[in-house]
Amino acid sequence: MIIAANLKTNLTRSATHSYIQELQKFADVSSSDVLVFPAMTSLDSFQTKSITIGAQNAYPTQNGAFTGETGLEQLDEFGIKTILIGHSERRHILGESQEFLVQKFNYFKEKGFKIVFCVGEPKEIREASKQTMLTYIKKQYEGIDSDYENLVVAYEPVWAIGTGLTPTLEDIEDIHAELKKISSAPLLYGGSVKVNNAKDVLSVKNVDGILVGSAALYAEHFGKMIQYADELDKTK
Repeated sequence: MIIAANLKTNLTRSATHSYIQELQKFADVSSSDVLVFPAMTSLDSFQTKSITIGAQNAYPTQNGAFTGETGLEQLDEFGIKTILIGHSERRHILGESQEFLVQKFNYFKEKGFKIVFCVGEPKEIREASKQTMLTYIKKQYEGIDSDYENLVVAYEPVWAIGTGLTPTLEDIEDIHAELKKISSAPLLYGGSVKVNNAKDVLSVKNVDGILVGSAALYAEHFGKMIQYADELDKTK
């Protein structure tokens, strides 16, 4: 299981250190891969072997004249080799195109990064038809090496993020089965995952883990999700 936390624009560097320290009591005894993506200004050389620290975003460059961006040089300083690419907020709020996401993907693939690549659909696409939804999502794979050995795909229905809404477990199983036909990479579910539904989501066929947003801000809550994954792993 892969249990990932996207902390978004939350927690200071000091608070993130405390968060990682508290989370370690769960990660140290876990059989799951635990990933944490802190806010960009909260990146640091965290003293942890059981938690993989990743970048929420970076520009596909070593360094250069890209005001406000983070390059490979800054990630190397902290030994970061994991990155989140294609999150719906980068696509829909910050306007990152598929072409730019492919550019990012190819750059960090060349550097050997573990890439958590996000795909998903907005509400109007979801409500159109299943075929429309699948066509929309499949386009987000265009230009992406779906066989890349360090690829992890995260399916996140855009309409469910931060809304408290989630697809039914049957819907999650159905879409994950379809996405597994495109890529055999580990497939995470993301979209209003919380302590009270994480265990059910993790038990769904073809769900290889979860990408958690706001509910991961509390280390105790996220830690319980790690424990759920371990419990399910022992029963398989």
